[in-house]
Amino acid sequence: MKIVVIGGSGLIGSKLVGILGAQGHDAVPASPKTGVNTLTGDGVAEALAGADVVVDVSNSPSFEDAAVLEFFETSTRNLLAAAAEAGIGHYVALSIVGCDRIPDSGYMRAKVAQEKLIAASGMPYSLVHATQFFEFVQGIIDAATEGDTVHLAPVLIQPMAADDVAAAVAEVAVGAPTNSVVEVAGPEEFRMDELGRSVLAAQHDPRTVVADPDARYFGTKLGERSLVPADGARIAGTRLEDWRARTAGGK
Repeated sequence: MKIVVIGGSGLIGSKLVGILGAQGHDAVPASPKTGVNTLTGDGVAEALAGADVVVDVSNSPSFEDAAVLEFFETSTRNLLAAAAEAGIGHYVALSIVGCDRIPDSGYMRAKVAQEKLIAASGMPYSLVHATQFFEFVQGIIDAATEGDTVHLAPVLIQPMAADDVAAAVAEVAVGAPTNSVVEVAGPEEFRMDELGRSVLAAQHDPRTVVADPDARYFGTKLGERSLVPADGARIAGTRLEDWRARTAGGK
């Protein structure tokens, strides 16, 4: 099966290409590094020619509200048009658990706009909603830091390893289109402030974490369950301590 991975040079995309290739599929990475630019449309039709499945795990180079909306809407329109022309039988996109519950975030609004375009296209599709990655928790902490204090909302978060995200997307990509959302999440729920303390303690970082109900998550206020999946989500196997041990070992 020929599977084109849009964003195939990034964190999830490169892992996905490796997984699919190991399964015997013709996994083709497509990104600006390989001459494929979904925003301008350059190289898109050529990349999708003869493919069975396209998987979009790309990301906007800018997180500014207008720019990220333009990226996802324009890129998705270009990809959908090329996918229809190529006769693609399954269009898969990676999105975020809770994106439809955080409307104050420009990034989340852009992801919702992307999903609406896909669902309305008539193309057989699957949307994979993943929870936050372990790999990005440090960035959440740093973004919430003021001086030596980290302000994190005491809401639920259920993070997962990037390897598990890629594995879940691969499983969906080689299956039949669901024409719906598939949620995937890590095996453990944490309070975000507790997770922050755990991460800093493991690094012997002296910053203090404060449980602040008004703390913003990249500019937006969170509800109790904004970042966790509904019942029935696919649960990945890698626990936080497993991931720490693996990454500490350079694996």
